[in-house]
Amino acid sequence: MGLDLQGKCVCSLASGLLRLWSRTLRYRQVGYAAIRELRARQRCVFTLWHDEMFAPCYLHRDEGLIAVVSPSGDGDLAAGILANMGYNLSRGSSSKGGMRALRQALTLIQSLDRDAVLTVDGPRGPRHRVKEGAIYIAYRAGIPLVPVRVRLSRAKRFHKAWDRFQLPLPGTRCEIVYGEPYALQGGRLDASRLEREREGLQARMEGLLYAKKAMS
Repeated sequence: MGLDLQGKCVCSLASGLLRLWSRTLRYRQVGYAAIRELRARQRCVFTLWHDEMFAPCYLHRDEGLIAVVSPSGDGDLAAGILANMGYNLSRGSSSKGGMRALRQALTLIQSLDRDAVLTVDGPRGPRHRVKEGAIYIAYRAGIPLVPVRVRLSRAKRFHKAWDRFQLPLPGTRCEIVYGEPYALQGGRLDASRLEREREGLQARMEGLLYAKKAMS
């Protein structure tokens, strides 16, 4: 699928609005100094929850990050917005074209020398349930995973959406919390190990906000 002229105009307007809206927010990046040093040496894979992607999307604009986006109609809109924000795209999901998208992301990481970012419970959930795509990419590329969470002081939550998406209100304090990067050890990534790694990333994502708050 692809966007027609009207769709491209909508994406252009939406990305412009996103930039304007995001400039009203007050950002604090927690734990990012270590990640900045890591990115100067090697590539990594950022992992997010789908409902928390608004603020990180703006903070990492124009960096050429590789985003894996669903091939659905909604994905076309998201892809258009992300492209206008300076992201490189790999299209696919867990239900359609998933492996093709992951392989394309691997190729882009190597050819463009850029980091990747995945909403690990997307594109349709279950909400806050890690899927395996980011683990596969990190393992095959030999690069670390970086869990990321977001804490908002005020937000509109869309309760009818599957992910209960959070839209930070103008002037909101946004904490982007980066976990410690970790690399997958060598050995075969069979089904049982993939599930263990998935559970490990799940635990890191769930515990990240609590751990960082306790340290601050």
